[in-house]
Amino acid sequence: MTTEESNSKRKTKGKGRALQVIFGCGRIGYAVAKELRGQGLDVLIVDIDEKKVELLKEEDFIAFVGDISDPEVTSKVVSEGVPEAVFIVSNNSEGNKKAVNNIKEMVPHARLVVRAIDPEDKEDLKGLGVDVVLTIPDIAARSAIGQLESVKSLQKAKELAAMIEEIKDEAGGKLGIVVHDSPDPDAIASALALRQIAKHVGVSADILYRGEIGHHVNRAFVNILGIEMMQIEHADVLEGYGKLALVDATVPGVHNPLPPPPEGKVHIIIDHHTANNKDKVAADFLEVQPDSGATSTIMTRYLQELGIPVDKVLATALLHGIRTDTGGFKRETHPSDFSAAAFLHLKADKDLLEQIETPPMSTEMLNVVGNAILHKKIKGSYLITNVGEVANLDAIPQAADYLLNLEGISTVVVIGLVEDTICVSGRSKDIRVNIGDAFVRAFGDLGSAGGHASMSAAQIPLGIFKGLKDKDTIIQLVEDAVSKRFLSVMKEEMSE
Repeated sequence: MTTEESNSKRKTKGKGRALQVIFGCGRIGYAVAKELRGQGLDVLIVDIDEKKVELLKEEDFIAFVGDISDPEVTSKVVSEGVPEAVFIVSNNSEGNKKAVNNIKEMVPHARLVVRAIDPEDKEDLKGLGVDVVLTIPDIAARSAIGQLESVKSLQKAKELAAMIEEIKDEAGGKLGIVVHDSPDPDAIASALALRQIAKHVGVSADILYRGEIGHHVNRAFVNILGIEMMQIEHADVLEGYGKLALVDATVPGVHNPLPPPPEGKVHIIIDHHTANNKDKVAADFLEVQPDSGATSTIMTRYLQELGIPVDKVLATALLHGIRTDTGGFKRETHPSDFSAAAFLHLKADKDLLEQIETPPMSTEMLNVVGNAILHKKIKGSYLITNVGEVANLDAIPQAADYLLNLEGISTVVVIGLVEDTICVSGRSKDIRVNIGDAFVRAFGDLGSAGGHASMSAAQIPLGIFKGLKDKDTIIQLVEDAVSKRFLSVMKEEMSE
């Protein structure tokens, strides 16, 4: 088939077809044209250079010669199909602006991407209603920064893999991957990814945790995906490993079985939370990325950089980890989370994901939520409640999530007693409030506290209340003390 016959055949596909139109086909225009066609889109190109147009036709592009500032050229484009997006990227400033006006008049709903030649063009083009203004210096700068970030990420991934590979020559010859007590899906999925990296370099690894996987969704997550984890009670077990990694946590000894510094040595720390200033964090490999909404996002990037295959179980786990820690991409979400999720979505098992995210609620969990509702106290848009003594730590934040859905409520604090520890969980959808910072200010001097702008947790030793035998009295005294501290801090925060 000749080039003319090919062009003719493509033109007869239908005058109503959607077109991606390129006005001016220099280096930028040609690069855009190839990318769009690679996506399976119909591309039409207009350029004033006859020789260039002939070469484009030889490459099977729909192209014709014309002055992009001429209204008749725009009319001819419209006769070929419906311009969905128009890229006006010639090196003629005035010609580009005239082409914008012509498109706006004839195809007002078309999306416009226009190249700015001079600095003053930016404001002019915005005033004409252009959707995207391109400037070569800005594009080059963003590309350079993006490339630099990619190089940095690859270097970190290689450094991590090399450090794990060293374990082959060390006593123990095995990696211990420690997650925080009663681990959530982000911690478990991240540990699973790190174990996959270890396997890739020929090192075996165990995922270790202390406490219980109490949340019924988290139990379903582990059971459905068949994730192997070791529950430990004492730190002595950790001495048998060549190296230790702490995942989705930053400080050894805080809600995890590792000895606190300086007694315990942790070789690898990977997390997306920033530690409190008073906490000393040190490791041979330290990666803390607060610009990621989940540690699973960081681990997905490592897998991609190292070219390690991601099977459906690992992809499903990581995707669930990202979705849970970002609240379904509604809190503390960053572009990197969307990028990682898009990669994982293609590989994940959607049926397994559905089973994990919609398990039946246990009777125990229903009782905890019921107690939270029964004992709730509402002050304006704040709801504070206690659930009494609970065996399942994860029931407390789940109750907080549930109560945040109540009409008129912007901030929820749920208090519970787990053995000899007061556990407090906070949730907020008030954009004026950073509940993580509020918890640190309210409870940081009493125990451990922290979180994000929209979610937080604190654990406080029972202390002076421990000698009381009546648990109901303890709960009431604790509730009064916690409420007073929290509301005092919130009053200060809102007045700042």
